[in-house]
Amino acid sequence: QVQLVESGGGLVQAGGSLRLSCAASGRTFSSYAMGWFRQAPGKEREFVAAISASGGSTYYADSVKGRFTISKDNAKNTVYLQMNSLKPEDTAVYYCAAVVGILIVTTPEGMDYWGKGTLVTVSS
Repeated sequence: QVQLVESGGGLVQAGGSLRLSCAASGRTFSSYAMGWFRQAPGKEREFVAAISASGGSTYYADSVKGRFTISKDNAKNTVYLQMNSLKPEDTAVYYCAAVVGILIVTTPEGMDYWGKGTLVTVSS
């Protein structure tokens, strides 16, 4: 069982930056691939970024490629999402998720554990 707690959300102007953190409980964090997803009002939850269990491989949605960076610190049981050049369309609740195994997963249905989310609001 893994518990995930996100932090770092808030209100930022367009063009600004935020860094989200996701702290995980448990001793086997290094065995989990991780992902960030987001859900805007009235829309389905969508994939944002993912990282392999080792942190050696990453994958991004086209909409955030070049602006967002996912990283994983297995010593701190934490995964991060650095978000730069934010746009109003990035406004959403951002969720951290974990999946047992070493490979990247990009679908919400494929994830095993979820955090409760943190709200990111980007003003124009």
